[in-house]
Amino acid sequence: MKDHVASRWQGAVLVCGKCTKKIGGGFGAKGRTSLVKALRSEPGFGKGRKAEVGVVETRCLGVCPKRAVVLVDTRRPMRWRVVEEGADVARLAKELHDVKPASLPG
Repeated sequence: MKDHVASRWQGAVLVCGKCTKKIGGGFGAKGRTSLVKALRSEPGFGKGRKAEVGVVETRCLGVCPKRAVVLVDTRRPMRWRVVEEGADVARLAKELHDVKPASLPG
């Protein structure tokens, strides 16, 4: 049995599932699409191992902003983002795609 599987991921975006549920979607043309689904539909993002950046819905991250969703880019774990309901997902995806991994202190 294999002990590992190859992946093209250069990082992952973790999206708070509780925030997503609280706003009931909030993104896309009609405002009914979740941030996870909207990001996965952008070029370079996905949930499969062949995506450049994986998008994963998590349990509650504990921030709980009003009418917004919290996400963590694993390439910049020290800076969590709060994405307001109705934000431009294409612009967000471009900003996330252009992120270079941060150097860790020490």
